[in-house]
Amino acid sequence: MTIENSTPTAGQSAVVEPRATNQRVVIFDTTLRDGEQSPGCSMNLEEKLRVAQLLEDMGVDVIEAGFPIASAGDFEAVRAIAQKLTRSTICGLSRAGRADIDRCAEALQPAARKRIHTFISTSPLHMKFKLQMSPEQVLEAVTSSVTHARTFADDVEWSAEDGSRTEHDFLCRCVEAAIKAGARTINVPDTVGYAVPEEYAALFTMLMNRVPNIDKVVLSAHCHNDLGLAVANSLAAMDAGVRQIECTINGLGERAGNAAMEEIVMALKTRADLIPYSTGIKTELITKASRLVSTITGMTVQPNKAIVGANAFAHESGIHQDGMLKNAQTYEIMTPESVGLSKSTLVMGKHSGRAAFKAKLQELGYGNLGDNMFQETFKRFKDLADRKKDVFDEDIIALVDDEAMRDHQRIRFVSLDIQCGSQRPPKATMELEIDGVTRKVEAGGDGPVDSIFNAIKQLFPHQAKLQLFQVHAVTEGTDAQAEVTVRLEENGKSVNGQGADTDTLVAAARAYVTALNKLLVKREKSAPTAMIA
Repeated sequence: MTIENSTPTAGQSAVVEPRATNQRVVIFDTTLRDGEQSPGCSMNLEEKLRVAQLLEDMGVDVIEAGFPIASAGDFEAVRAIAQKLTRSTICGLSRAGRADIDRCAEALQPAARKRIHTFISTSPLHMKFKLQMSPEQVLEAVTSSVTHARTFADDVEWSAEDGSRTEHDFLCRCVEAAIKAGARTINVPDTVGYAVPEEYAALFTMLMNRVPNIDKVVLSAHCHNDLGLAVANSLAAMDAGVRQIECTINGLGERAGNAAMEEIVMALKTRADLIPYSTGIKTELITKASRLVSTITGMTVQPNKAIVGANAFAHESGIHQDGMLKNAQTYEIMTPESVGLSKSTLVMGKHSGRAAFKAKLQELGYGNLGDNMFQETFKRFKDLADRKKDVFDEDIIALVDDEAMRDHQRIRFVSLDIQCGSQRPPKATMELEIDGVTRKVEAGGDGPVDSIFNAIKQLFPHQAKLQLFQVHAVTEGTDAQAEVTVRLEENGKSVNGQGADTDTLVAAARAYVTALNKLLVKREKSAPTAMIA
């Protein structure tokens, strides 16, 4: 196994002896590919570029940008990311067929560093029912696909889909064939989240003991969270010699999701005494990445989520609060600042000027806003400060993310007036700008939210169905901004939209308009039937 050595993590325990010298683990982020496969989590080109840029800024080693043959949109996104980013390796996914690999290579052509990731199922269940291929046919496809991919890129990764449920003898044959054909990384995914840590680690140990030339490649783990063991399995795999971990921001992914990058990285950083491996991730950008992905996909992070949940650094118990006041380490094993959280509370208000606001944006990691977006965000900040007693960092972040989501849209929110209560029927007077033309309408419904959505449908007729309406407060207090998530579905395609405002109904209107805009620009996707998970 080729391993890059590095200096032991700062703060490593002097009491507990590490089991090995500190070793570098490659972080392979698949938020833009596997994460985007989650229902309702599709991203447009601009959104993918924003996430990709932040992933590179974080120090992600390999960014799996998409599945180029899945659609024209995926192809364009992978190509655009390959053109823009220069430090991270840009990876595209392909099945074992030549057409997939050719399309992937074409999309990756501009990349300074590129990787083709090709895969095929190897478990008896998948080979029989999904592929309808014999083991010998699959083995032949492994060799031919990796060989063909190597004609386009020196860096080729091969994956055994459903590897954790593959017969060991056959898995060894496939891995040996992939290495012989020129693969540099071998990924054995727990595609359906079935494995437990000891079993998954033993799988890699078996491969290292039985496969010739296994020391010439980097072994990779890709774990799903169906049993809540994705991170535990990933950490166990490291102890067995795996030096690449495939993961996503917020654990986004199909079904129950993937291993969460933030949990893996902070586990390594916090427990360097017992898990002696390092990454190149700038952990101070974790919270920003979490919020960006949540805003774009509409997948709200659960409050008790490790590392990035709203309650991750909150303490309500009196005993805990007393301990925290005396020494934060009594109940916090990492600092909020280490993951990019600020301890500041009220730092901005209605008297704050543009210079102070710009400085605050830079402090929060949003110093590169364009002038138009900055001016619009500043205007909304002043409006918010007039209505809200306390303006928190989280409020400003919500404003920036909400404004970014509405950039370059055909439909724009202008105004909303609501009549509701127990004494009269609900009515919404809605004003939208559609393709540069302002239109206004009144509509009723079963309640104020239904009236708002009916008004939008009258102004811009469409057949999309509402699948999700979710509200949560950005900060505490009755004057907190509400962040509303709306999911729309049309012809089997789902999109999420989010909106933020101190008025929950205005936030709902903004969220619906954002979702509708995303539906309009959403690329037609005819995804291949055999997607790796």
